[in-house]
Amino acid sequence: MRVVIAGGHGKIALLLQRHLAGRGDTPVGLIRNPEQAATLRAAGATPVVCDLEHADVTEVAAHLDRADAVIFAAGAGPGSSAARKDSVDRGAAALLADAATRAGVHRYLLVSSMGVDDPPAAGTDDVWAAYLRAKRAAEDDLRGRALAWTVLRPGQLTDNEPNGRVTLTRHAGRGAISRADVAHVLAALLDTPGTAGATLELVDGPTPIADAVQAAHA
Repeated sequence: MRVVIAGGHGKIALLLQRHLAGRGDTPVGLIRNPEQAATLRAAGATPVVCDLEHADVTEVAAHLDRADAVIFAAGAGPGSSAARKDSVDRGAAALLADAATRAGVHRYLLVSSMGVDDPPAAGTDDVWAAYLRAKRAAEDDLRGRALAWTVLRPGQLTDNEPNGRVTLTRHAGRGAISRADVAHVLAALLDTPGTAGATLELVDGPTPIADAVQAAHA
């Protein structure tokens, strides 16, 4: 399976690329900075330099040639402005969906966030509020498209070792999850077309990942 991952230098993306390459898939990571290419190669991925804040749909679609699926795991990152939360977390996700449609890539996984269902509470930091609004807008945009999409909303992310057991459901409740387990869940979702159309929250839990993903559905 050829899988193109936006945000290829992110922590989750690097773990996912290593996992996909290890099982015989072909991960391709989209990166903005060419200096990150060596890190992707070390993870078993093919790096492609493409700035999703400035690229057009034709350019991005060309990078999706022969892909079986795309994953949006990009983000503006810590310290970025509210404007960049919108241009990356919403705008780039929509651009990737436009490009997937043009390239004929039907499967699309979006890494979103818990807490986007409700408007930001009064007094919420402006940048964090912009992030939540951008993630929700990206989800809403994707739901209106004729793609086999799945939205994954991880809980609080940690760098802990994976334990391979999770809670994956529409409403998981607050909790934490290791980035490595998120990566493994994303890989399992790629193999499970029955999860298309589902919005799933993910935290640590008692269920082996394979079983949790098989039980999940739209």
